[in-house]
Amino acid sequence: MKRRDFLTGVGLAGAGGAFAAPAVAQSAPSVTWRLTSSFPTTLDTIWSGAQTFAQAVREMTDGRFIIELHPAGEIVPPLQALDAVKSGKADCAQTALFYHWGMQPALVFATGVPFGMNAREQNAFFRYGGGTDLVNELLVDHGLFALPAGNTGCQMGGWFRNELRSVADLRGLRFRVSGLAGKMLTRLGVIPTAASRAQIVGAFESGALDAAGWVSPVDDEKLSLTRVAPWYYYPGWWQGSMAIHLAFDLAKWSALPKGYQSVVRAAAELANADVLARYDTLNPVAVRRLVEAGAKLRAFPQDILEACWQASIAEFRDASAADPTFQRVHDAYMRFRNEQYVWWQVAEYPYDNFIIRQRAKG
Repeated sequence: MKRRDFLTGVGLAGAGGAFAAPAVAQSAPSVTWRLTSSFPTTLDTIWSGAQTFAQAVREMTDGRFIIELHPAGEIVPPLQALDAVKSGKADCAQTALFYHWGMQPALVFATGVPFGMNAREQNAFFRYGGGTDLVNELLVDHGLFALPAGNTGCQMGGWFRNELRSVADLRGLRFRVSGLAGKMLTRLGVIPTAASRAQIVGAFESGALDAAGWVSPVDDEKLSLTRVAPWYYYPGWWQGSMAIHLAFDLAKWSALPKGYQSVVRAAAELANADVLARYDTLNPVAVRRLVEAGAKLRAFPQDILEACWQASIAEFRDASAADPTFQRVHDAYMRFRNEQYVWWQVAEYPYDNFIIRQRAKG
């Protein structure tokens, strides 16, 4: 069955809704909203989440609720997505909330933090661990309301000009990494360095960059970095997952008919599941192509991971001491993460690890 037929025929019962499109649309008003994204269309797997969301909303309301899509730069630059919603330039935004941690530092936990949860754990936290409520407590004073609507899963550790043999190799490294991870890595001597997507290759060529994190293999291969930075490290420990949110003007959200709110929630759930499924489907073949093209795929040395683990603990401790709100969200997040790994240690990890070892044996 085609996805369009599924959406229009039976609704989104499998994605969090349980209603048919005509029932919602019978007495519904006409609404048009503008969505601004923090992501360009070149990040097409993430961008597809906005497309899936808008299509689902339109089809479930029989065309009465339209979401007009605008990629990064059309309305505002990528990092101003929430500002656009707050100012009324847009009605909603597709964004990673940790881009806006200057507005509220605890927003980093809405997206992904060093040694944080994986995607499944994070979705459980949002849905049943109080995570979405915590995020919206952080946003309410800014007149915003947000729903999870995509996840990249664990990302790669980035591209490096030279091989990493020990934690000493991090000292003086000019690394394209930002936010809390960048701040944390300065404790190990890393120099966080800004570079846009268009500037990354040139920055490697000029010597301005020694390393750069981007996203996942399916996104990374579009940058063609094997020539200038062939060492390709994993895992991206600074984000065990990267959650994407849809953020709405709170007053406009509250004014929506309850039926439309249910449609939006269900459509966001569909986008959330669809983006992660796309990444899980596309990354295996992409990483194979990258290795065939010359990428030197390597795991981070153990001493680097352990040093980064300790640096993250120190960074969380200092940030919590400076900000009670950060501490409250941090503590709730880490309690849930630690409890989740009780189960993963018992069943999920041993199961996956066994299959991985059998596959390696051929």
